[in-house]
Amino acid sequence: MSCLLLRIRGRVQGVGFRYYTQAQARMLGITGWVRNMPDGSVETCICGDAEQLASMQAWLAHGPATAHVDHVEVCPAPAQTPSPDFTIT
Repeated sequence: MSCLLLRIRGRVQGVGFRYYTQAQARMLGITGWVRNMPDGSVETCICGDAEQLASMQAWLAHGPATAHVDHVEVCPAPAQTPSPDFTIT
């Protein structure tokens, strides 16, 4: 299992982005978390296999229809203790 830390910028707060992200992650079997940041961005840590992470990254690049993603920053993250779920923090 690998983990990535992503920062999503654009119109991503107040549009249900965290809830759609949680639903997509659960559908793909990804664990981790998502949260709003004070600067208006959304940060998420996603953990899974390479195929799961690639699918989730592709989804995060555009997000839900209610959002407008301008930019996604991706960094490797230390592997997390396996979590049974994907949470909104």
